[in-house]
Formats: sequence, structure tokens, C-alpha cells
Amino acid sequence: MTDDNESVCVNGSLIESDLFSRLEDIDVTADGSPVLRFLICLVYSAVCAAGLVGNLLVLFFIRVKEERRKSRVNFFVLNLAVTDLQFVLTLPFWAVDTALDFSWPFGDAMCKIIPSVTVMNMYASVFFLTAMSVTRYCSVSSALKSSSARSSCSTKCVCAAIWTLATLATAPTSIFSTVSSVTGEKLCLLRFPGGQYWLAVYHIQKITVGFVLPMAIVTISYVKLLRFVRSRSMKTRNPKRGSQVTKSVTIVVLSFFLCWMPNHAITLWSVLVKLNAAHWDKAYYVVHTYVFPLTVCLAHANSCLNPVIYCLMRREFRDKLRGLVRRR
Repeated sequence: MTDDNESVCVNGSLIESDLFSRLEDIDVTADGSPVLRFLICLVYSAVCAAGLVGNLLVLFFIRVKEERRKSRVNFFVLNLAVTDLQFVLTLPFWAVDTALDFSWPFGDAMCKIIPSVTVMNMYASVFFLTAMSVTRYCSVSSALKSSSARSSCSTKCVCAAIWTLATLATAPTSIFSTVSSVTGEKLCLLRFPGGQYWLAVYHIQKITVGFVLPMAIVTISYVKLLRFVRSRSMKTRNPKRGSQVTKSVTIVVLSFFLCWMPNHAITLWSVLVKLNAAHWDKAYYVVHTYVFPLTVCLAHANSCLNPVIYCLMRREFRDKLRGLVRRR
């Protein structure tokens, strides 16, 4: 059995070890777990393959094909592709860990490196999506033009700040990840001193910094963008442009919300249990054992959707992709 202040790392997220220590309190079966683990491994493999292809194409088109058309949004998309590419490269490790029923075979050092890289890139991806939404609104609505050198400098500073914030937010994962023996199996655990309180704080940070605040900023930015575009479309009598922007914004916001909301909702439930605001029962065990890993897959599938949403939905990128396919 494990202490109540430990959590098992599952693809950068956490399954609480109190699941193991309280199984004797309820009648549960795990007949579907091998099937679930196989399904998760398939999803990880698909996300890894699609993420590699999609993000490498984004890097190719922006870095090679767009050298003479530098823009702030493209620079953020470039960084977003880098962070999503780093994330998908960790998926083979999580696939093996899942296939082995969360028995960690890669040693102590990798138990710190892989979860840290995963969590850092989760934060960085969300922060870059947020920065892109603000930049997109400012670029469309502002009539002021800055010099390219000044714009490039400010954009690089924002990117440096995002990577710094993502690294700081990942610090607890880097410090407290460790391999521990649980019922004879070596698991990659997050071990927080001070009991359930600090584990709850960790989850609250993840929910607030990694979802609530970015979602609020993204929503406000795109709502203001839609209002501006619609008002301009009415003045210029170009409703088609307003419809295109509305469609693009709707897909961006919905994909971000739908991919991450289930994972954070279950994490919030976990926080309530830790703070004794909700009861630990069979429903909690079933959701965390069978549903929570699927929400992790859904959340990180966003790493595949990002290049599709931000590049392939743009006509110039679709034209370049068709040209590349025809030449091959």
C-alpha cells in the first residue's frame, strides 16, 4: 500500500494512490483494464504518429516556406508546433508504462524527465494558444503598425516568458517525481510531503493555471474579435469574411474546451475528495480507473488538432500541402 500523499503519474496526469489503499472498502473488479490499457496504447500510438506528421509539416511550412513572411502569429504557431512535437515524443514512454500496468521500467532519472517534459509542454501549449488568441485580436483590431524589428523583439520576449512560466509551473513535478515500490511493482509516483493538502494544491494549480485562466482569456479575446469582425463586415458588406472568422474561432474554442474540460472536471472531483468536500466511493474509483485515462488521451489529442486548426484551415497552407503532395 502507499501513503495518501502519493499519486501515480499517468501521461503527465495523476492517478491517486489512495485508489490502491482503499480498494478493500468497496467491491470492484478490473476485468476491463487489459482492454482499456490496449485501447490507450493504440490512442497514444495514433496521437504520436499524427502529431509527428502534423507538427513537422507545420515546422516545414513556417520555417522554410514562410521565411519572408514573418508574423507574430506564425512565430507563436512555430513555438506551439515545437512544444507539441516534444510532447508527442514522450508518448512511446507512456504507452509502454500503460502496457505494463503502470509499472515504470525506465529508471529514476527518466521518472523525473518524462513527466516533467510532458507537464511543461502541456502548460506551454496552453499558454501559446492563449497568446495566439490575444495576438490575433490585437492584429485584426489595431490599426497601428509597429516596425518589424520591434514586433519581432516583443514576440520573442513573450515566447521566452511563456517557456519560463511553463518551466516554473512544472517545478513540483520535477522535484517530487520518484520511483517507488508499491506491492512489489516499481511505479513512477509524485510524492508530496505534508499529506493530501499539497497534492490538492498541485491539482488546483493545474486546473487554474492550465485551464480556467487560459480559457477565460481565449474566450474574451475571441468574443471581442468576433464583435469587431462582424461590425467591420456590416460596414464593408462582406458577410462571407465574418462567417469564415466565426467558423474558425468556434472550432478553436470548442476544440480547446472539449479536449481539456473532461480531464480537469475529474481532477476537480479529486480535489474535492482530498479536501473532504466529496466522498470517496465506488463511482470515484470507477471514474478514475476507467474514465480518467481516456480523458488524458482526449486532452493530449489536442496536440494533433493544433496544427490542423491553425494551419490546415488556412487556405495558403492547404495550397502548399497540396503542392507538396503533388510533387511527391
